Amino acid sequence: MFNEENSVENFVRDLLTNMGWKFVPREQLPRREVDVLVEKHLIDSLIRLNPSIAEEPGRADEVLYKLRAIIQSAKGMGLVRANEEFSEWIRNEKTMPFGENGEHVSVRLIDYDNLKNNDFIVTTQYTFKTGQERRPDIVLLVNGIPLVIGEAKSPVRPAVSWVDGAVQLEEYQNSVTEIFVPNVFCFATEGKVYRVGSIKLPIEKWQPWRETEEDAFDLLDEVKSSVNRMLKPEVVLELLKDFTLYSTTKGGQKIKILCRYQQYEAAKQIVQRVIDGRIRKGLIWHFQGSGKSLLMVYAAMQLRRNPELRSPTVLVVVDRIDLNSQISATFNASNVPNVVMTDSREELEQLLKQDTRKIIITTIHKFGEADGVLNDRENIIVLVDEAHRTQEGDLGQKMRQALPNAFLFGLTGTPINTRDRNTFWTFGAEEDENGYLSRYSFEQSIIDKATLPIYFEPRPVELHINKKAIDEEFEWMAKENNLSYGDKAELSDRAGKYGVLAKTPDRISRVCKDIVQHYKKHVDPNDFKGQVVVWDREACHLYKQEIDKHMPPEESAVVMTLRQKDPDDWKQSYSLTDDEQEKLLDRFRDPNDPLKLLIVTSKLLTGFDAPINQAMYLDKPMKDHNLLQAICRVNRPYPDKDHGLIIDYLGIFDNVASALDFDVEEMKTVISNIEMLKAEFPRALETCLSHFEGVDRTLDGYEGLLAAQDCLRTDESRDFFAADYSYLSRHWEAISPDSFLDPYEKDYKWLTQVYESIRPPSGNGKLIWHALGAKTLKLIHENVTVQTIRDDLETLIMDANILDHLTDKDADVKGKKLALKIEWRLHVHVDDPRFQELGERLEKVKEMHYRNAISSIDFLKKLLEIARDTVKLERETEAEPVDDTKQALTKLFLECKVETTPAIIERIVNDIDEVVKYTRFDGWQWTSAGERDVQKALRRTLLKYKLHKENELFDKAYEYIREHY
Repeated sequence: MFNEENSVENFVRDLLTNMGWKFVPREQLPRREVDVLVEKHLIDSLIRLNPSIAEEPGRADEVLYKLRAIIQSAKGMGLVRANEEFSEWIRNEKTMPFGENGEHVSVRLIDYDNLKNNDFIVTTQYTFKTGQERRPDIVLLVNGIPLVIGEAKSPVRPAVSWVDGAVQLEEYQNSVTEIFVPNVFCFATEGKVYRVGSIKLPIEKWQPWRETEEDAFDLLDEVKSSVNRMLKPEVVLELLKDFTLYSTTKGGQKIKILCRYQQYEAAKQIVQRVIDGRIRKGLIWHFQGSGKSLLMVYAAMQLRRNPELRSPTVLVVVDRIDLNSQISATFNASNVPNVVMTDSREELEQLLKQDTRKIIITTIHKFGEADGVLNDRENIIVLVDEAHRTQEGDLGQKMRQALPNAFLFGLTGTPINTRDRNTFWTFGAEEDENGYLSRYSFEQSIIDKATLPIYFEPRPVELHINKKAIDEEFEWMAKENNLSYGDKAELSDRAGKYGVLAKTPDRISRVCKDIVQHYKKHVDPNDFKGQVVVWDREACHLYKQEIDKHMPPEESAVVMTLRQKDPDDWKQSYSLTDDEQEKLLDRFRDPNDPLKLLIVTSKLLTGFDAPINQAMYLDKPMKDHNLLQAICRVNRPYPDKDHGLIIDYLGIFDNVASALDFDVEEMKTVISNIEMLKAEFPRALETCLSHFEGVDRTLDGYEGLLAAQDCLRTDESRDFFAADYSYLSRHWEAISPDSFLDPYEKDYKWLTQVYESIRPPSGNGKLIWHALGAKTLKLIHENVTVQTIRDDLETLIMDANILDHLTDKDADVKGKKLALKIEWRLHVHVDDPRFQELGERLEKVKEMHYRNAISSIDFLKKLLEIARDTVKLERETEAEPVDDTKQALTKLFLECKVETTPAIIERIVNDIDEVVKYTRFDGWQWTSAGERDVQKALRRTLLKYKLHKENELFDKAYEYIREHY
């Protein structure tokens, strides 16, 4: 039989031993299970690598004491901060007073220059105990320090994936924090996919490790390729020393950043080209959103540190002030040393003429008035961001004249290849095949989930500008007014300008109404936000006025450049300092802030990074790289976001497909049309329904669910159904609420109910058991009721004689019904570890029953035990605070026209709110006792005000409480 140990863990272990890691079983390591480090190995290495410690070996204990202190402080200071402090030691950046006369000397824990001086050990099942015991599958140790931790999962269950391993590592980081203090990165695999993440990285941001030029691999071959490339001893140490950053978010949270494989590859290529010195330029073509800013950080830091380059100057050049701020923020947040910003042309000239050896961040425009050579040194390296925009003109030429011997590297997501603007010619070296030094394509970024696919949705044709109809109307008007040819030409030129057509009041009114309706239906339910891109600055103002008619004014904002002659009301409404604009954008990025839509025309279409932004309402003609850069504002990954959405009011899709004429085929794999999803939906639905041949889908309640569940008796069949349903639900989420789905809604509801009824309460197999999106959940809440699940659970578990009266057949039916009830109860507490444990018990019992390993009577016995524990735990669980529903209850009481004065209504409602709040518990609606207690509480309150005989009032109030409490 295949399992995670013999088919994945051993596979990875053997790959590691073939590339230089020595396998040592955990029981043979000279270590106690309460120790993070293999201290004997570390002491031996300290003596071997440090002459001052070799003279007095007792000094190794002093170093060890400091390392232990950092490890122990992790729970107090936070894991990431402790990890950063520990990394300074293992990067050999710390000193101790071990020199002559107590002078401080560097302490080397790892030899980065001669790898043979280090011990590279791989071990498995590395047990660690601190109150709790955990046992990571694979651990890589260098000189006794656990630098890499990996989890291997079973490859033979469709629902189990690398995500399960990542979730387990996430739990380890909380329960046995100390073992991750020295950690460089973690990896997870189930033998099909390999993913890697740094500590505290959200699972949706874990990444693959490949090469940008590699062909696609399948399953174990892909894992083999990833392990061979990333887990080589020399690569692990490179990632530790040169490709790990610690940054601080705007909220003050410390985060750790591990490079992506395309950043690792390109940074090394840049550094090597500069060291070689023969080719003095290169084009880095990485798709929008794939991390070019951090790539420049990695490259700049390594160039500055490389001793062969004799303290070079690294110049980071951008072409816009907002990009300048973004790049500067990236460098500053990452604590990169020796970075200087230039505020003026004079300051830039002074820095270069004074031969400043630092990282200088500037805009291309500061070279505009440069006069001749500013510095002819050869170890100046220029990294040009968004190299396609301004580098082919006079500014680029001025920069080259100012720095005649500099290395020039252009970074772009959208290179231009036309007669007058040729990024390939400007930066591409003749020696580089295809003209680029490094390329990370659109398709690769989608496969890696570094960026998301972009769906295009054309809006109704009546919102487009109908040129033919306008031409016919214009000819009729000219004829009616006897216009001369000259008058006609002049009027046509003035009135026919696109901006005039786009900004007709009626069209703006209809487009804005459509934008708000679409946003509320498609985007807002998922808690995402959007951008509205319009023709010009006047359109920004007009659209804002119109959108305010359909949604609260605080939910939208205009971001545009203001000019001196602009109207006063524009200046009052839209004037923002740089600081105010940044605060506004932070509000947009905040999921809890009411700001939902940004209205723009040119600002925020490049360099603006807000992953919460899912939708762009595009009502401005754009083409080439400007268009591609704009639509990529919506392709950044974000939790529960599986695509970006462009709402196309201009029929601009064809322009996108040809934006890069040398890469049209690949573009088509990135940009998907909603129509394509509609074409695929019926087939996906049929695939899901094929799991239930012969099942009567008109049956309600238990009968229908149990019949469906009987078709999914094994883990494998349930996992395959879940995978098919996950695929279907993604299509539903993208298309909904289009009327196209109406004929399929009944079947989709049925499938959703079945999916919910078999979803493991513990959440096992997390990759495909997290399929339900916001729209699907809304559908369930509005349309799916399972009233029969409410009955007799508590009565059943309290009846000690129940088993005496059941045959095996009766027990089988009763057991299945009870299992279904328990599952629904556990779903309410899916995030509570105590209920997850009950869910795991339930899964094991069901699995034994499916395999006929226990009788139906024993099946029911075990279920009754779980049911008792579930009810007991529910009673012990503190109720969550309820929402403030007093206004709605007040309205309800007034509507019922009770014979009392409105003055006491508030007191009645307050009393009900207080009594129900303390009587209810989570999930009370689904238990007989819960309903009984809440009904009693309501009756007592109404009795207090002599309203207990108002049956209509009682019924309405109770139904409202049941729905909202």
